[in-house]
Amino acid sequence: MARTVLKANNATAHAARLARVDVIPAFPITPSTLFPEQISTFVANGEMDCQFVPMESEHSAMSAAIGASATGVRTCTATASQGLALMHEMLFIASGMRLPIVMVVGNRALSAPINIWGDHSDTMAERDTGWMQFYAEKNQEALDLTLMAFKIGEDNRVLLPAMIGMDAFALTHTMEVLDMPEQQDVDAFLPKYNPTHCFLDPARPMSIGTFASPEYYMEFKLAQELAMERASKVIESVFSDFEKRFGRKYSKASGYKTEDAEIILMTIGSMTGTARAAIDEMRKEGIKAGLLKLTVYRPFPAEELYYLVKNAKALAVIERAYSYGSSGPVFTDICAAFQRKEKKPTLLNYIIGLGGRDILVSDFKSITSKAQETVKTGKPQEKSEWINVDQEAVERGEKQ
Repeated sequence: MARTVLKANNATAHAARLARVDVIPAFPITPSTLFPEQISTFVANGEMDCQFVPMESEHSAMSAAIGASATGVRTCTATASQGLALMHEMLFIASGMRLPIVMVVGNRALSAPINIWGDHSDTMAERDTGWMQFYAEKNQEALDLTLMAFKIGEDNRVLLPAMIGMDAFALTHTMEVLDMPEQQDVDAFLPKYNPTHCFLDPARPMSIGTFASPEYYMEFKLAQELAMERASKVIESVFSDFEKRFGRKYSKASGYKTEDAEIILMTIGSMTGTARAAIDEMRKEGIKAGLLKLTVYRPFPAEELYYLVKNAKALAVIERAYSYGSSGPVFTDICAAFQRKEKKPTLLNYIIGLGGRDILVSDFKSITSKAQETVKTGKPQEKSEWINVDQEAVERGEKQ
């Protein structure tokens, strides 16, 4: 295992190389363009035996990925933001056809207004497409989760596509030291994809993903849900196998100083490191705060989350996405998961960092203070609270 310094985009391209991916159709879009650039370099230099297919749009890229995966070969691609949105129609087809495509996504805000910086609006908007979703805190995690996504998705108990989210610029374009696995070790962990189910073959003509009348459609959809449920155990098994082989531990959800915490902050992605620093500072100040990091969003790890937070007084779900007219999407899932629990913390929701706005240690301290006040007064939070927003400017704009 060699130490190297890479941006997350390049790290995930190396993961595709190590996984011996057969076909990579892609269309460039900021901030994920470095992925297809790196892949094209690998192919041109003879470092990767792969069919790299430059496409005319993201919709076409996912269409080509579906066609390739349907022939039984290992397939992946990359995109971001508007590109992921353009793929929306095809994402349902990929999961409905049970194709284990892996896609790395440079998490970026959606227009309008035009914005190229990071938040989670793009992938959260695709949470109901039947894809597994993983989120990286660091560049090492982006590489590792990409490798594991192939093994998880290709498992016959699962056969579902997966996307790995990595925050725009904070990860995609930032250099970090990481461990690059050796090819022989990855080969032992991730053997060549050898599908045992039906796949397209000119010698055995067939149709896949064809017409289904109302008498059959719901059974197909329930089968997808059951596969997603089975994926939860497969994820645990693959995470455990990865730790034994490479020494890095992964969990669907993990706690930091949560054992005696009264207030727990829940985060996703790169802001987790900043939140961890805030927890350390607050602990020195005598504030019993803890951190809950969510790595796997789909399938949603409800029981794991509840186990980590059940003894806290409040859980503050901090998100970089919003479901307009409702709340943060993860908060909605938390509320649904905890509704039947007799003992549960006060659930609070805070929206932060949209469009790449800075997220500071002071923000997490402020959120903790707000959560403490809510617990003290017993007055419930009426709606999701947006952090670091110029409310007066918004009101002035509404009046004009």
